[in-house]
Amino acid sequence: MIENSVSLPPTVYALAKGRVSAMLAGSVLFVVVGVVFLVVHSTVKMTAAGALSVAFFGFCTVLIARRLLGGKAELVLDDAGVEHAALGRFGWDEIAAVRIREQRVRSTSQRFIELVLHDPQGYLARAPRLVRSTASMNARLGFGPANMPVNTLPVPPEAVLGEMLRRCPRLAANP
Repeated sequence: MIENSVSLPPTVYALAKGRVSAMLAGSVLFVVVGVVFLVVHSTVKMTAAGALSVAFFGFCTVLIARRLLGGKAELVLDDAGVEHAALGRFGWDEIAAVRIREQRVRSTSQRFIELVLHDPQGYLARAPRLVRSTASMNARLGFGPANMPVNTLPVPPEAVLGEMLRRCPRLAANP
C-alpha cells in the first residue's frame, strides 16, 4: 500500500534464531531418545516408540535445520503483500482478514497469525507441499490453510498484525 503517495520500504522480520535453535535442540534430543529406545528395544512398544520418534523428529530436525541455515527472512510485508518463509507469497487482495489464533493442547498453547483468504482452495493449489498435506487437519481444528506460527518471529504477533493493518487498512482484523 502507499501511504501519502509514498511507497513504504518492506518490513522484514528475520527468523528468531534463538527460539528456533532451541526447537532444533529439542528435536535432536527426541531423535536421540528414539535411537536409545531402538537400541534397548526391550519391548515392542519401546521399539515402536523409538522408530516413530526417530522418523518424526528426524523429519522435524531436517526442516528446522534447513530454516536455520537458509538465511531467508521469516516474514516480509511490502506494498504488494505478505511473503512467509513456509507459506509463500500472498497479495493484499487475496487476504480477507487477519487474526491472532491460539491452539491449546493440555497445558501448553501455540499462537498463530491466521490469514483468512478469499479463495483458500486457490491458495492450496499453489501452496507448498507441507501446507497442502496439513490443510485437512487444520480445517478439522477450525483453522484455514494459511497460519503463521509466531514462535519463529522476533516480535509479538500484535506488532505484525499492526504493521499489516498499517500497510493495508482495508483488512479486517478479527479477534
